[in-house]
Parts: sequence; C-alpha cells; structure tokens
Amino acid sequence: MNFIRGVIGGQPSGAQPSGVETIQKLCDRVASSTLLEDRRDAVRALKSLSKKYRMEVGTQAMDHLIRILQTDRSDSEILGYALDTLYNIICNDEEEDQEDTQKRQDDVGAQFTERFIQEPENITLLLSLLEEFDFHVRWPGVKLLTALLKCQCTQLQGIILVSPMGVSRLMDLLADSREVIRNDGLLLLQQLTKGNAAIQKIVAFENAFERLLDIISEEGSSDGGIVVEDCLLLLVTLLKNNSSNQNFFKEGSYIQRMKPWFEVGDDNSGWSAQKVTNLHLMLQLVRVLVSPVNSPGATSSCQKTMFQCGLLQQLCTILMATGVPADILTETINTVSEVIRGSQVNQDYFASVNAPSNPPRPAIVVLLMSMVNERQPFVLRCAVLYCFQCFLYKNQKGQSEIVATLLPSTIDANSISAGQLLCGGLFSADSLSNWCAAVALGHALQDNLTQKEQLLRVQLATSLGKPPVSLLQQCTNILSQGSRVQTRVGLLVLLCTWMSNCPIAVTHFLHNQDNVPFLTAQISENLGEDERLVQGLCALLLGICIYYNDNSLENYTKEKLKQLIEKRIGKENFVEKLGFITKHELYSRAAQKPQPTFSTPEHMLFDHEFTKLVKELEGIITKAVHKSSEEEKKEEEVKKTLEQHDSIVTQYKELIREQDTQLNELKEQVASLTSQNEQMQTTLTQQLSQIQQHKDQYSLLKLKLGKDSAVSGQAEGAQENGLQLEELTLLRDELEELRRQHAQLQTQLAEKDTLIASLKANGERSGEGSEVETAELLKEVEALRVQVRSQGAEISTFQSERQELQRRADSAQAAAAVSVVDAGAVSKVAELESRLSAQTADTHRLQEELRSLSDSRASLEKELASATSTAAILQAEKSKLQQEVSESKKEQDDLLMLLADQDQKILNLKQRLKDLGETIEDEDDLDARDQSEEDDEEEEEEEEEDE
Repeated sequence: MNFIRGVIGGQPSGAQPSGVETIQKLCDRVASSTLLEDRRDAVRALKSLSKKYRMEVGTQAMDHLIRILQTDRSDSEILGYALDTLYNIICNDEEEDQEDTQKRQDDVGAQFTERFIQEPENITLLLSLLEEFDFHVRWPGVKLLTALLKCQCTQLQGIILVSPMGVSRLMDLLADSREVIRNDGLLLLQQLTKGNAAIQKIVAFENAFERLLDIISEEGSSDGGIVVEDCLLLLVTLLKNNSSNQNFFKEGSYIQRMKPWFEVGDDNSGWSAQKVTNLHLMLQLVRVLVSPVNSPGATSSCQKTMFQCGLLQQLCTILMATGVPADILTETINTVSEVIRGSQVNQDYFASVNAPSNPPRPAIVVLLMSMVNERQPFVLRCAVLYCFQCFLYKNQKGQSEIVATLLPSTIDANSISAGQLLCGGLFSADSLSNWCAAVALGHALQDNLTQKEQLLRVQLATSLGKPPVSLLQQCTNILSQGSRVQTRVGLLVLLCTWMSNCPIAVTHFLHNQDNVPFLTAQISENLGEDERLVQGLCALLLGICIYYNDNSLENYTKEKLKQLIEKRIGKENFVEKLGFITKHELYSRAAQKPQPTFSTPEHMLFDHEFTKLVKELEGIITKAVHKSSEEEKKEEEVKKTLEQHDSIVTQYKELIREQDTQLNELKEQVASLTSQNEQMQTTLTQQLSQIQQHKDQYSLLKLKLGKDSAVSGQAEGAQENGLQLEELTLLRDELEELRRQHAQLQTQLAEKDTLIASLKANGERSGEGSEVETAELLKEVEALRVQVRSQGAEISTFQSERQELQRRADSAQAAAAVSVVDAGAVSKVAELESRLSAQTADTHRLQEELRSLSDSRASLEKELASATSTAAILQAEKSKLQQEVSESKKEQDDLLMLLADQDQKILNLKQRLKDLGETIEDEDDLDARDQSEEDDEEEEEEEEEDE
C-alpha cells in the first residue's frame, strides 16, 4: 500500500519516476502480488494513468488486464477497473483540437483492438462478463465491446457470430432495468448489426422488434428523446435491404403498431428538433418497407397492410395538415409516394383525398399547385413530382383521369384541374416548372397508347382572335423559339414519350412541314457543350419518327427520312449525336432510382422512366437508320412469316379451347346419363323386389290349392277358378309394367343413338377426349343390354307360370265337366281361356320386341366402332399438325441463331482489322455491341412467347 501511495502521491525526496517507469512497476505489481487488494489498487492506478499514457499502458498492461478478467471473476470492483482501463486504451474520449492528432489516436485504438481480438477467447470472455448483473462490470463491458466494434467491426462480427449464445447475451441488455445500460446496449447493437445480414436476422428473431417498439412507446413515440432516435436507427438497420426481416416485421403485425406514431394534433407549432428527427426516422422506416428496390411481392404486401391498418390514411392527414414543418412535409410526401406506387387500391384512395379548403380540392391538385409555383422550396417541388409519378405508375385509370381534365368536353371553367395546372406549368416563364410539368404529363402517357391518342385532341387558345392550336403543335412552337436548355429538354422528353409506339402522333408531328427541318438543323449544327444534350434528344425524336412511321405521309416516309439524314447529317454523325444522351453525367444518376434527387434545379434534366425509354430505343433507332431498303423488306418478310406462324399457333390455341369446351359439355352429358343410369338401376332393383314378392305369393297359392280337398267338387272348382283369375290379373299387370319398361329402354337407346351421331359430327375436333367418352358410352350400352336380358328372363319366367296356370285351368275344366257344374262356372272357364289366349299373344309380341332390341344393339355397336375409328384418324391428323408447328418454330429459332452468328462473325472481322492496324471507329464497335444485344433480347422474347 505504501508503494502505491508513493506512486500516486509522489515521493518525498529524490527524482520523480517517469510515467513509463511507474506503469512498469504497476504492471509488475499486478502480475506478482498475491493479495487481491494490492492488485485492485494497482489496476486502479493504471486506470487513472490510461488516458494520459494511453500508448504506454496499452503496450505494457493489456496482457495483465486480460489475465485479471480471467482470474479475478469473484471481485466485481477489480473487473470494473480492468474493463475501464481497456476502454480508455482502445477508445479516446478526450476531444482533440487537431485532426492529425485525432487520426493518430484512432490508429492507436485500431492497433490495440486488433491485438485484443487476435485471441477470440478474449471476446468470448468479454461476452461472458456481460452476464454479470453488477453495474460496475456490465456497463464497462458494454462500452468496451462497443468501442471494439467501432474500430474493427467486420472481424468482431465474425467472432460474435460463431460464439455460442453471443447475440442472445447482447439482446439481454435491452431488458436491463437500468436505463444507462439499456441505452448503451442500443448503441452496441447498432454497431453490431451494420452491414451483416446474418446478425441482423438473429437479432430480429431474438424478439428485437417487440422490445424496440415497446421502448419507443414507453419513451413517448415521436415526442421522446434520444433513446427513441437510437431505437429507430436500429430498426432501420435491421430492415433495410433485408427481405427476411421485412417479411418477419410484416407477419408479426408490427406495421399496425406504427400508426400511433403519426397521430398529430391540430396545433403543430413549436416542434422540437428531437421530434423532427424522430419523425424523420419514422417516415424513413416506412419507406424502407415499401422501397422500390425491394422485391415487388414484399412491397405490395406491405402497401396492402398499410392501407388496411389506416397508416396511409394517417400519412395523408399529415400531408394535408397545417403548421407541419417543411422538411417533415417533404419527407411525408416522399413516403406517401412510395406507399401508393404501383398499388391500385392505395392509388385510388389517394385520388379521393381532399384538402381541407373551401371549396374542397383534391390533394393531387393542391400538390401540383406547389410543384408549378416557383416560390416553393426546391426539395418540396421534387417531392411533389415524385408523388405524382408514383400516383400514375402502372395506373391507367389515374392516367385517363388526368388526361380527361385536358379534353374539351370535361373542362370546368369554375375549378382548377390537374390538366390546367400542368399546361400552365408547361408554358410558364420558370424553366423548372416547364421541366416538371413536361415530365409529369409524360407519366400520364407512359405505356398508354389510348391516352397518347386522346391527348392529340387537346386544343389550346394562344391569344385572342387567333384559332386554337393543338398541344403537340404548341410544344414544337416553343421548342423552335430557342428557350432555356432545361425547358427544351423537358419538351423533348415529353414529345419522345408521347410519340414512342404511337404512329398517329408521329403522323401529326410530321404533318407540320417545319418540324423535320428544325430537327435536322439542330442535329447538324456544331454547338457548345450545353447544347449537346438537346442535339441528342432531337436525334432521338427524329429516330422515333423513322421507327414508328406508318408511311402515311408521302413526303416523310421511312426511306425518305433516312435519305434526309444521310444527306444533311450523315449516319455516323447522327448516331454519335444520339449517343450523347447516355454519356451525359446526369443520365446515370437518374437511372439509379425512381426518386428525383438533384442538388440544384439546373441538374434536373433526366427522369428515371425516360432513361429506361432511351435505353430501349437507342439500339432500335441506330439499327433502323443503318438498314437498307432490301434489309427492311427482308425483315418485313420475316415478320410476315412470324405473324403467319403466330396466327397458326393462335388458331390451334382456339381449336384447343373449343375442344376443351366440347369435352366439358360431353363430360356433363356423361354425368347426366350416369345419373339416369343410377336411377334406372334403382327402379330395376325395386321391380325385381316386387317380382320376388309376386313369386312368393304364387307359391303360397299353389300350397293352398294342393291342400284343398275334393269333397265339394263344384265349390272347390269355383274357388280354384277364382284364384286362377286373380293370379292371371296380377300377371297381366306385371306384363304391362314390363312393356312400359321396354318402352323406356327403347327411348334411352334412341337418346344414345342421337349422342353417337353428335359424336360423329364433332369427331373432327374432339381427339383423345372422344375415345374416352365413347368407351364410357359403350359401358352404359352394355349395362342396358344386361337389363334387357334380365327383362327377357323375367318374361320367360312369366310364360312358364302362364303355362302352369293353363294346365291347372284345363284340369279344373275337366273336373267341372265330370261333376255337376252350373252355367256360371262354365262361363268363367271360357273367360279364363280367352284371357290366357290374349296373354299368349302379348308374350309373342314381347319376344318380337326383344329381337328388335337385339338388332338395334348390333347396329349401335357398329356405329360406335365407326366413331372410334374416326376419332383415331382425327387424332393422327392433329399430331401431324402439331409436329409441323414445332418444326416451323425450330426453323425460326435456327434463323435467329444464324443472324446472331453472322453478327458475331462481323465483330470478329472488325477485331481482326483492328489487329492488322486498320482504323475502326469506336462508334462502329458500339453499334455492333448494341446490335448483338438487340438480337439477344429478340431471341429471349421469342423464347418467352413460345413458353
């Protein structure tokens, strides 16, 4: 103890020891002292020296401090001193005035961090110390691990990832009741999850979303402090570019818990800086879930959930509220934009939102008023443009509604419409308004041929006393007047979007005799650097007039326009000017993401959707300009051949659809016949049961007749005759029932004949299906044959029974003749004989009907065999036609492969010329590459169509 006091308090006499000597003595004391108190005091002294002598303490004491962490786990005080000392070595908290000094200190921290993590066991030891609940151990451990992550994040992430329960131990920090540890735990997790998707997933599945949302709610949501900001930063890190966590967040119903964050009151004045920051991060979190860079399915699912839980409605409320800070309003507009982008339900809801004005106006109109107002902030105008673009993205209904506000029949003079605002911005004096209005109107026409044609009907009144001109003509007039570059670029973007894939618009444009000379003059001139983009867009517009030209104007056919380019401009010069567009530095920036993000208004020259259109048209136009008339004819012939093949394929598809319809109808018929057959089987079973009952009754009658005595011959004969008459009556009724059943069978056989005739008529289109239906019908006919044979057997049984009754009647008549018979008995016997004769005639008639049914059955079998043969022939013809179609497609693919090979050979020859020293311009190589890429795209499209 005296030694420590001497080191810290100074020595009374003699030379004072230097810092290095003191540190060396303290390290020796830590290593050699056997008393815990001595080691504790030495470590405390090292801690006090670690900030001033950072390098010395780190170099000499780090190993001793790590050993203390391993051996003195029972004493929390010495563990805390050791952790604090290591933290001071690795992280320099002192503020430095000079940047060089700060950089040197950071290098020292990285050096000691690398030394500390050379042994992964040190990190495992540190993670185990975080399980200690003692404040003096846990808090320094959290700070030390955070400092290590700041210096060597990637290496430390790998060690923690493979450490058992490493991430789980760190997640326990969020549940600590001491706020300082919980808050530092948030900072630790922020560093830990940066750029590591695997750790992000583990943290998410350790219930991080639930805990973070609970902390945000406890801290007051948007009105909370810095802790809310840290939670939101961690949530953004966990969800950004991590589809697994995004899906987990949505499936866990955490989106619904975000709605209360955006509930703002009527009084929006006096927002604190922290509240603005928190709300910014909350809006950013929403945008992370619906970002256009996410997979379309995940984005669509989150958009649907946000509408169902009312989050979109809450955002629209902020959008229309008063007193909201400008930066929050701008970010809210961007957030609403991505929530509705590509979602028809959300877009329809946004179209129905009205601003709280008198009279109420649609939110779209209010936003467009801000976009074309040059006094509004630049970032706000960009946000409104992005919102309008997202509202029209894949929304043909919204596009038609916007264009309809420009048509003469729908214009309302008493209200301001979106179309009027766009036209006003298009022709205003502010170049940024011109560009924004032109791009917005172009999005109303994107991939919508109907609206492109409808917009040709728009007429504008330029001045009093002059006839109105079309919107297309007015755009070209302003373009030719030589306005600012941004205005001309916006108009050219609109015209290119309007006329692409719309031959009618191209015809209207070419109908004005001044347009083509203006474009050729612009392209052929040698202008400054600022005008090169305008020249490229003019070349693109002229190329669209060539490619989408329907040759309806004699003076401006495709061939004549190409000749004009060759004479006035030159093909190579034309292609060079066309290439200026994609070489522009702002082109690649706009092509990265849909949201327009520009530092200054002068940089707003390109739109994201327009960059995709340029990429699509550049190669096509270059190829079209270089084609000769013979090549075009050949291409047209190839197109016609392909169209013929397509028509054949379409016909076969229609034939297959018809066959499917017929098969469904036949299946319904078979189901109906099967049902009828089941009903007939049920009826037959009932009849057989009744016949059996009659047979039993007949047997009982026979027994009664055998037991009767011959005491009174007349009475007995009369009784026997009465019983025979009753039996004959029953037999006659049963025979009538059999006749009725035979009539039903004949009707059903006639229906089968009709169905077979129908199968013959439809045999040419039925194929394999008819064979199946025919087999089923044969089974049903065979079942009917069994029924007929059963009926015949029953009739034979009734005939034998009738003969027995006849015999008994004869014996009864003989007995009556021997005995004394009255006149009444004789007449009854005579009546019985006549009935028996009639029954015999009925039996013969039934036998004739059976023979007729047998003949019908034989003819039905012949007809079925003929139908089966016809179906087989038709199936063979169908297979042959399908094989011919397959061969045609194969020939078409071979032709495309030959074209690709030819292009490759041309490229090889050009390369050989370059190797031999010949001068080949770079534009030719670019054309060859573009042509090869175009052929590959056409081949892929053909394969997709074949699939």
